[in-house]
Amino acid sequence: MSGTADVGFLATDRDLCEFVAGVQSNADAIHARLLAYRSKYTVYDEIMLLDRDGNLLVQIDEHSEVEGSIDPLIGHTLASERYVESFCATDLRPGKDKALIYSQRMLHPQTGEVVGLLCLCFDFEQEMQGIFKSHRDPDERSNMLLLDCDNRVIASADALWVPVGAVVPVNRSGSPRLMMFGGRKYLVQTFSADGYQGYMGPPGWQGQVMVPLEVAFLEGGDRSLLSLDPAIVDGLLSHAQTFSPPLYKIMKAAETIQRVVWNGQVMTAGNTVNQVQLKSVLKQISETGNRSNELFSQSISNLYETVLSSSLRGAEFMTHLLVDLLDRNLYERANDCRWWALTPALRNALAAPARTEAMLRNISGILAYINSLYTVYTRIFVYDKSGRIIASTCLAQQGEDRAMVGTTVEHDTLASVLSLATEQDYHVSPFAATPLYEGLPTYVYHAAIRHPDKPKVIVGGIGIVFDAAPQFAAMLQGGLNGKSGTTAFFIDRSGRIIASTDRARPVGGLLDIDPQILQQKNGCSIATVTVHDGCYASMGCTVSNGYREFKVSDDYQEDIIAVVFESFGEVRERRALGSQASSIIEHSSLESGGRQFSTCFIEGNLYALPAECVLEALPGSGVLPMSMGGFTGRIGMLAVEHEGEAKKFIWVFDLGYMVQGRSSAITHTSQVVVVRNGQQSIGLLVDALHGVPEFRDEQISPSHFALETGDTLVPLIIKGNQDGLLIQVLNIEYIYRALEGGEMPCIPCLQEAEMQAAA
Repeated sequence: MSGTADVGFLATDRDLCEFVAGVQSNADAIHARLLAYRSKYTVYDEIMLLDRDGNLLVQIDEHSEVEGSIDPLIGHTLASERYVESFCATDLRPGKDKALIYSQRMLHPQTGEVVGLLCLCFDFEQEMQGIFKSHRDPDERSNMLLLDCDNRVIASADALWVPVGAVVPVNRSGSPRLMMFGGRKYLVQTFSADGYQGYMGPPGWQGQVMVPLEVAFLEGGDRSLLSLDPAIVDGLLSHAQTFSPPLYKIMKAAETIQRVVWNGQVMTAGNTVNQVQLKSVLKQISETGNRSNELFSQSISNLYETVLSSSLRGAEFMTHLLVDLLDRNLYERANDCRWWALTPALRNALAAPARTEAMLRNISGILAYINSLYTVYTRIFVYDKSGRIIASTCLAQQGEDRAMVGTTVEHDTLASVLSLATEQDYHVSPFAATPLYEGLPTYVYHAAIRHPDKPKVIVGGIGIVFDAAPQFAAMLQGGLNGKSGTTAFFIDRSGRIIASTDRARPVGGLLDIDPQILQQKNGCSIATVTVHDGCYASMGCTVSNGYREFKVSDDYQEDIIAVVFESFGEVRERRALGSQASSIIEHSSLESGGRQFSTCFIEGNLYALPAECVLEALPGSGVLPMSMGGFTGRIGMLAVEHEGEAKKFIWVFDLGYMVQGRSSAITHTSQVVVVRNGQQSIGLLVDALHGVPEFRDEQISPSHFALETGDTLVPLIIKGNQDGLLIQVLNIEYIYRALEGGEMPCIPCLQEAEMQAAA
């Protein structure tokens, strides 16, 4: 967008047009004027003026010797009423394979006749190197490319890897398929331009990332899980179905295998027929189960690490991109005000002893023309040395803004403008509400207008009002690229919101964020998993670092921090299942000849059921919610179906509610343990399965608060791992009697007392 507007404005500069038309012939003055422009818009490495025949009149690149051109762009430009964009090999830039040039014809200032053209040459190679250096992944596992409409590489982050000129495969749909290039398989993703201010860039240009398969999943040094709160890690894992379907499928497969092994152990429990053979089978099943659990746990942990690290890198990259977009955009604002302050008509008018109506109309016309090209400004105004506004535009009115004429700029702003030392200096008002922007907060960029004959004498100033609300919103939305569940912010060092995609957190408010993030150094990025709005979320933050000389060497300091939250699901209160892996019963506790128990987890604690009372375990996802005005803990029904038997339904009760007094949430790990008492079967919802171990009689002791009759929910305590692990044994008969009596056996307070006494 910048090049198209810049060439449109510069090609109508009166001094330049008069020179090309032959009205004045001071080539040195014109050369100096072009250099003054280049010193502000450093993205251009060459500016050229040519006549209608392609003869060179003036250029600023001292290292390029061009006398003229026969390039077809000369004829195209002279015949066009708007700018012409070219990217090709050209005799205008003999030292380059290809050059990106914006050209526009120039008209005689009196007759309107076409007299020549102006060419702005974009510093393409340096700019692309800066983009690649700034945004390529630190490990350099991927290559960033810029492609033309024919899928040909026109810029490569690593030309030895993928050379310029190569035609590469593209993947615009983002589908997860491998693509071949140069004998290697790649993961490829291709993006087209979204455009900015209606400008879509050169036709067909595309950005692309290519990652070789053999390095895409190599383990890196980022151990994201190690530095996070275990409760957050486990809670986020419970939402795997949302944020990583492949991870969820592996977890479901692991749970299925664990359930099969667990059920196999249950089937052999309590059997006295062929005891020796069954013991051998049971041992093999147990060993297989342990190996399977260990293998799947490690695989799940590794994949989870990869998925989480990828999400965090994505959030961090997104914020890096956002602050880069912001600084690049605002860099142009600082350039514009300084360049327009050099406009001869403005300097002459403000230096004149008296300003005529014709002079003011001319100024207003100039400002209106500029504003029509540069629509990122809602208002452009000129004021005299006293701060009184003498001319102003209003983009909404598409013309002059008479309401502002006669008002004055703020005293502090005027003082800052009048103290600017050189034409390279500028002033930016703080981001705050201003009448110049209909009472909304924005930045206003100012530059001093100097006397045409006495450059050190300031005769007034020019102010440009940045249309902050839609422009910042477009940057944030463009960075998010429509990603659902994601919000983005620009904030300052105090946490004050400059721009937001979250309606609940408007501009001007404070974002609740770790103070250490606000103190990060310029250019630093961090990413972590946190809790945001009651949800687990990945958070990325990057502090701005300036662009070229802007905020780097021009004495302007205004740090902005980009923050992105990607939410994955609500926070869950129960202890997640990642910590349950530590509840391993040592081999010494598994002596043969003892009693067998089916063990399971409820809120991270181990509970045991007599194995002879357990029939099988089924997925908790199969529970059909159903309420008939019964117990709070009765949550629904479950279909039980065996080969050769008719399907039957059993009631399911929340075992977590019985033992903890809190209702359990059915998640992907939830299981229903089917138990039997006599001829009756019911289902008990648990958080996860554990095993079917044996314990010696001396490891089993009565609960300290158990009644002599044993009529309590937890009559026994098992001590495993040399008394380092306590397992509560549940009384199936007591549960049945309580349910038949219309009561829900719920005694959490007694549970805690029993555990403390046992410990």
